[in-house]
Amino acid sequence: QVQLEESGGGSVQAGGSLRLSCAASRYIYSSKCMGWFRQAPGKEREGVAFIYTRTGSTYYADSVKGRFTISQENANTLYLQMNSLKPEDTAMYYCAEDPRWSDGACYHQRNDYPYWGQGTQVTVSS
Repeated sequence: QVQLEESGGGSVQAGGSLRLSCAASRYIYSSKCMGWFRQAPGKEREGVAFIYTRTGSTYYADSVKGRFTISQENANTLYLQMNSLKPEDTAMYYCAEDPRWSDGACYHQRNDYPYWGQGTQVTVSS
């Protein structure tokens, strides 16, 4: 079982940027799916960005497309670069791993990801 730890959250003004990191306790294996989710108060946890580790192919929710970038830049760290932040991006952000082998198709629902970090808070003021 992997342990995940997010960092990099904070408070920024609208239009600003943050880079979130997710450190895994072990090597992030190839042919897996990793994702970033977020949950605002009173709302459901939603997936915002996903990556297939073998090829680096990505998927983004429409609400963040063109502003957020998910990447894996070393063997055990996942990143989420967030630019042009908006107040509606305010939420707790979580990284998650789907431990199943994948042929390239990643699932985007929270129930497909059994491993989660504790989260890091992002607050965007107008």
